[in-house]
Amino acid sequence: MSAALDLSEAERSRILAKTARFAPPPAQLADGRRDLVGLTRDELAAELATIGEAPFRVKQIWHWIYHQGVTDFAGMSSIARPLREKLAQRFVIGRPDIATQQTSSDDTRKFLFRFRDGQEAETVYIPDRQEDRGAVCISSQVGCTLACRFCHTGTQALVRNLGAAEIVGQFMAARDAYGEWPSPKGETPRLLSTIVLMGMGEPLYNYENVARAMTIIMDNEGIALSRRRITLSTSGVVPMMDRAGAELGVNLAVSLHAVRDALRDELVPLNRKYPIAELVAACRRYPGASNARRITFEYVMLRGINDSLADARELVRLIAGIPAKVNLIPFNPWPGSPYETSSGNAIDRFAQVVMDAGYSAPVRTPRGRDILAACGQLRTESRRQHAPPTA
Repeated sequence: MSAALDLSEAERSRILAKTARFAPPPAQLADGRRDLVGLTRDELAAELATIGEAPFRVKQIWHWIYHQGVTDFAGMSSIARPLREKLAQRFVIGRPDIATQQTSSDDTRKFLFRFRDGQEAETVYIPDRQEDRGAVCISSQVGCTLACRFCHTGTQALVRNLGAAEIVGQFMAARDAYGEWPSPKGETPRLLSTIVLMGMGEPLYNYENVARAMTIIMDNEGIALSRRRITLSTSGVVPMMDRAGAELGVNLAVSLHAVRDALRDELVPLNRKYPIAELVAACRRYPGASNARRITFEYVMLRGINDSLADARELVRLIAGIPAKVNLIPFNPWPGSPYETSSGNAIDRFAQVVMDAGYSAPVRTPRGRDILAACGQLRTESRRQHAPPTA
């Protein structure tokens, strides 16, 4: 094993150890029952074994939870009543509570989900106006540790990681709200067709729970969402990018936002640890990147900060040879934000430089601004509870 790889493995271990103190609460309710959502198949088999049930039951129950979307064991009609009653005594099929939901004038819907410990995170459904479907923007943490200067979420300190059940549960609760589980007649709408891990938090600083949740969502006998319909967005946790590519292989989006280290150090402080050259090298290594599955570079357009033609030319130079597209994101203001959105002309000129180099450079249409649901606007009032001092 090379020294570089040894260092990368050590760094991954350090990251996982550091974030462990932000672990989610146990999946057990106050009454002692266990939530089955978020368990792997092997863990589900182990839980069923505690009540004397054989492994073949896993497939049945998995199907009811993740394909049919039931929240009550009484609805599992293919399972005998005595077993349903026994399951209800020991287990639950959880969902986060919808504390509030708002619908934008453009039909974007924002959910404020409240979890069992009272902490909250926001999730957004963004419908596609051209097609009868859309994307669910899912959060991976309550708050965020990165403090990116242009991002409202970054003004909220990290409270804790979300558990696998809470991550999967956001998508399942959104499906509940849109009635998207299979109907008795077999007519099932497919509005919620993609997932983007672009909500609150840095997914790669909660990798274990995110990976478990996405593995459940991709399982062919449940929700069965293809890895091609899942995009993980990172600000550049370089050591974990390699692991995510090898183990999950979902689409990758990188929050770049600047092309020079001095500016990116300010906008995305994580850059001080993993500078642009290391980040771009990790993108070049990312498995599965091809013209059919391009890496997305996200670039927020800030007036007079990062929107010059020189910035555009340097961006093209940096990503040369990477199968990629560049999403140009007009800055979405939030209360107290220190930046302004680039002018339409500046964005158009920037986009033209990128497109002339052979890269797609769509300008993202702001969605849900009127309910603070647009990119970079998510935030809740959750606060980390500090343990009382010991005697």
